[in-house]
Amino acid sequence: MDGLRVVPAWRHGQERLYVCLPDGRNIAWYDRDAARVNLLGEDREDEVLRALGPFITGPVTVGPPPVPTPAELARLALHPDDDLAPNRPGEALLVALDRDPGPARRLRADPRRRALEAEQAVGEALDRLDGAGWHALHSVPLPGGDRVHHLLIGPGGLFALHTLYARKQRVTVADPLVTLGRRDPYPLLRRVRSDAGRASYALTAEVRPVLALVGPAKLALPVPPREVRVLTDTDLDALSRQGGVLKPADVEALHAMARDRNTWGRV
Repeated sequence: MDGLRVVPAWRHGQERLYVCLPDGRNIAWYDRDAARVNLLGEDREDEVLRALGPFITGPVTVGPPPVPTPAELARLALHPDDDLAPNRPGEALLVALDRDPGPARRLRADPRRRALEAEQAVGEALDRLDGAGWHALHSVPLPGGDRVHHLLIGPGGLFALHTLYARKQRVTVADPLVTLGRRDPYPLLRRVRSDAGRASYALTAEVRPVLALVGPAKLALPVPPREVRVLTDTDLDALSRQGGVLKPADVEALHAMARDRNTWGRV
């Protein structure tokens, strides 16, 4: 027995298998997606490969960790308080509900909880795209108390998503108005476009607006709205089928820039 332990962990949405000494120090890790075993020292290569033997499927590359790209170095240099990547879907709402849960009994459901349910549903759908070269950021704060519900960055470009809880309700979109059930119409698409425009300014790149509807009973879209895509939470994978806009290096650089809280202080 080599005394080495294999410990699974998730990093940036991808599973890694770390090889640890008995004292807990990491000496290597296996990146399944890259089919690569990264060694922090070459003197224990045989022991590491024996420990990983039951987990490796197919040929792998073995060697020292690759040199970090400029985008990776920028991400590593971020102060934890400035890094938006750990934000959960609906982060701002989760914090608000934790600080002020509201009365235990109320005649109507707290609208914040429905909004949170919508953001969590959309966020989970976007996070599932991570392995396909996409990155999702959630609850991106904007000056003045506004925020981008979700920012999606990948080969098909950048998208700012605004979520709307519409469970079992008819939704009618007549640019710029959105009508939810029997409520009065309101110009929600102006907000959706504004958020995308502010994101474009901050990132100096085109960010396309998306309205994401969660659970609508029916969607009426007489005329496709100008510039804004309207999707349901079950159709969001359509965004990942777009490609040919950004190279992988550009995706990583924009993601590193977008996850820095300081990027958003000037919009």
